[in-house]
Amino acid sequence: MADKLKLALALALLGAGLAGFYVLSEQALVLRVLSVLAGVAAAIAVGWQSELGQRFVVFAREAIVETRKVVWPSRKETFQTTGIVFAFVVVVAIFLWLTDKSLEWVLYDLVLGWK
Repeated sequence: MADKLKLALALALLGAGLAGFYVLSEQALVLRVLSVLAGVAAAIAVGWQSELGQRFVVFAREAIVETRKVVWPSRKETFQTTGIVFAFVVVVAIFLWLTDKSLEWVLYDLVLGWK
């Protein structure tokens, strides 16, 4: 129950920050943006204290650890893969063009007799 209250308070703080942007419409833009940022910061601070927020923090840390384990391709491998993709696209484009022209010839010249 306490977690639900914390999340509701976090949403209320976020809404208050957004509402402050419109309530302060006559003030300088910097003040209006600061009210939104303050609402977002307060919502994050309260949401962080909830069980769901703690689970998100653990998930984010694990995601960072997993990204460090990724073996990124070298520059040479990236260029080779890109070249293969471009060559494949050209081959498929030529195949589709030939198929289109063949069907056009069959339909218009042979079947319909339009020359």
